[in-house]
Amino acid sequence: MSASENFSLARAWLRAFNAHDVTALVALYAEDATHTSPKIRVLHPETGGRLVGRPALERWWKDAIARLPGLRYEETALTADGDRVFMEYLRHAPNEAPLPVAEVLDIRGGLIVASRVYHG
Repeated sequence: MSASENFSLARAWLRAFNAHDVTALVALYAEDATHTSPKIRVLHPETGGRLVGRPALERWWKDAIARLPGLRYEETALTADGDRVFMEYLRHAPNEAPLPVAEVLDIRGGLIVASRVYHG
C-alpha cells in the first residue's frame, strides 16, 4: 500500500469510530489482527492488554460505545508510509477531560494487522 492509501484507511478508521459503526471499523482489520491498549489492560487484565481477532475487537468496541455513548476521537496528526500509520488524536469521553492519544496501525494487504494505543 502507498502512504496515500494508508492515510485513506486511517481516515476511514476515524470516520467509522466516530460514527460508532463497529461493523465498518472491524472490517478494516485482518481476521487475526491484534489490538493493544492500556484501557484493555485495566478493564480486562486477563488479556494483558491485548486482543486477538475480529470477534474480540468487535466485542471491545461495542462495549466501549455502550459504556461511553458520546465517545469520539478528534484527529490532530497523521503520518503514514507504505506499512503503517501513526495517528494522534484527542479522546473525548463524557465527563472526562480530553486525553491525548497516539495509535499505530500496521497495515498489510490493505488491512490493519495490528494496532497499538499509547496514552498516559
